Amino acid sequence: MTRSLQYGFTLIELMIVIAIIAILAAILIPNFLHARNESVTAACEGNEKQLATAEEEYSVDNGGAYASLSVLTTPYISVVITDPVSKGNAYKVVIPGTGSNGSYEIDDSGGHDTTTTTSLTQTGGAACTACASVIYAQASGIHGN
Repeated sequence: MTRSLQYGFTLIELMIVIAIIAILAAILIPNFLHARNESVTAACEGNEKQLATAEEEYSVDNGGAYASLSVLTTPYISVVITDPVSKGNAYKVVIPGTGSNGSYEIDDSGGHDTTTTTSLTQTGGAACTACASVIYAQASGIHGN
């Protein structure tokens, strides 16, 4: 009588493999989430710079006056740019005195992971330690708020 050999994994071997996979997941998932949050903040900065470019183009064509976001349509912007953090909220263009010559500021709706804005400075020049919003100021560029 021949004895048939059975192949397979023992319960201990399976538990060790599952434990290793769980440890690797615990290490990697937070890093992936942080990288995603950094990319969202970078996308927000890029969107605000694009809106600032459209604002400057409008100003050149309209004698130095700046416009609200609703006026910045084709040929300045072909699509409505929305905030990637809030998934649909539009940016806000703040102009001192609507349509006036001067400066403007582009604000997002906030909600950024504060660890992704530490490389930014606030409008006054102080370091961002807990900034949850990204703004573009015409005179000084990208800042945290």
